[in-house]
Amino acid sequence: MTLLKNTIDTDSPEYQDGVSAMNDKLAEIDTVFEQLAAAGGERAVERHRKRGKLTARERIELLLDRDTAFLELCAFAAWGSDFPVGASVIGGIGTVSGVECVIIANDPTIAGGTSNPFTLKKQLRIMDIALKNRIPFISLVETGGANLPTQSEIFIPGGDSFRRLAEMSKEGIPTVSIVFGNSTAGGAYLPGLSDHIIMIEGQSKVFLGGPPLVKAATGEVSDDESLGGADMHARKSGLADHFARDEQDALRIGRRVVARLNHTKEGPAPALSVPPIHDEEELLGIVPADLKIPFDPRDVIARIVDGSDFDEFKPLYGSGMVTGWARIHGYPVGIIANAKGVIFSEEAQKVTQFIQIANRQATPLLFLHNTTGYMVGAKYEEGGIIKHGSMMVNAVSTSTVPHISLLIGSSYGAGHYGMCGRAFDPRFLFTWPSAKSAVMGGAQLADVVTSVAKASAEARGKPVDLDALEHRRAATEKQIEDESLPLFLSGLVYDDGIIDPRDSRTVLGLSLSAIANGPIESDRSYGIFRM
Repeated sequence: MTLLKNTIDTDSPEYQDGVSAMNDKLAEIDTVFEQLAAAGGERAVERHRKRGKLTARERIELLLDRDTAFLELCAFAAWGSDFPVGASVIGGIGTVSGVECVIIANDPTIAGGTSNPFTLKKQLRIMDIALKNRIPFISLVETGGANLPTQSEIFIPGGDSFRRLAEMSKEGIPTVSIVFGNSTAGGAYLPGLSDHIIMIEGQSKVFLGGPPLVKAATGEVSDDESLGGADMHARKSGLADHFARDEQDALRIGRRVVARLNHTKEGPAPALSVPPIHDEEELLGIVPADLKIPFDPRDVIARIVDGSDFDEFKPLYGSGMVTGWARIHGYPVGIIANAKGVIFSEEAQKVTQFIQIANRQATPLLFLHNTTGYMVGAKYEEGGIIKHGSMMVNAVSTSTVPHISLLIGSSYGAGHYGMCGRAFDPRFLFTWPSAKSAVMGGAQLADVVTSVAKASAEARGKPVDLDALEHRRAATEKQIEDESLPLFLSGLVYDDGIIDPRDSRTVLGLSLSAIANGPIESDRSYGIFRM
């Protein structure tokens, strides 16, 4: 074993400042979690319960195996928008009858469970996770369909959700729908395209057009039950595969359906897992309050990998990047972590070679982000930084083993790309509350913008208003700082969740377990190039 040593002085002022800053950020996240827990508000939840219905979170809880974890995904979607945080839908990964499943549930206490643009974005991301990782997909449906005032942002891309359900079925990924209420218009195809459908007596309503629309279109007079109730679909149309008496019965049937799926994981089974020898609680203070101050990612690695056991690759070359092999909850993983922020040519070449080896060995990769990007300047341009940075980006782009990204510090510029940012399709991407991501830091970007404006004015022979320029610089810096924060990015569904640093090992273990539902494959047929 190659044990990582503890280099953290938990009594130092720097560490204590880091803890204080992280706790402040976690407190901010907790307030958003409280909004999520409140769902559509006390009155809406009370009205929902008076109808004899469970809340969306209660439905998920009863569906899951008792005392098992639920990894909630994209929880903060729509934060900062005109729509409620969470985007009116709950999604994540949990265990049902011993089977890992992706679960998504409409929250009918929020605008009747209607879908807004953020609902769609979140739903498609969660479906993508099910599809890429070959995980059975369960929909707990109760939706009024599209939020009509935003139909222009939903209708065209919304068809993608139908396509993905069909793709899952084609790929042998089971899909299950439990209908708890209305599932109308386009929403009717969510159960319609599922492999297994469960409907509830007197409660489920599935039809393309409700009674008012049918009357307007055809003159036919009908009611909800005869047009699309559970009894009709179970006895006449054949849409319902299972007929439940109430919500609890529907969830019981859903668990039995999953138990009979005969689903087996195609990836490797984990080895015996042992906890890190260093305290995970100490992850709170490793990242400095000021992200400009560097920190050693080995201190993070030592607190998330099994036994704090880490075999480093090329430790003396390209020291600005840490690469090596470890296990997390028994699953093998290659780790790539920024150590100095800036990525130089040596680091880019080292990472490229490491990615090639990981692909030859069919080992998933974990990227720990804390980078300001690739190095600039005449000396580095002459040294081939564009070539070497492109080489690293190419390797990340064409790597076929699963990737997981965890943003723990800065993630700026093309360095974000080289470290497998969202656009490079990691299986999962999570952030710590300390993280920031943008094209560059707010101060640097503001300086660039004002410098260009000043140069442009001088080139045209116009006077430079320094006060106005400073005002513009300050406003630009604030805008970029606000837009680089985790909640802003999470609101746009650019990550799969903001996590407490102390939960990192658990979240990564759950992610690796989810990935193992499918085979860990690499189609590399060439030898390793020495960079």
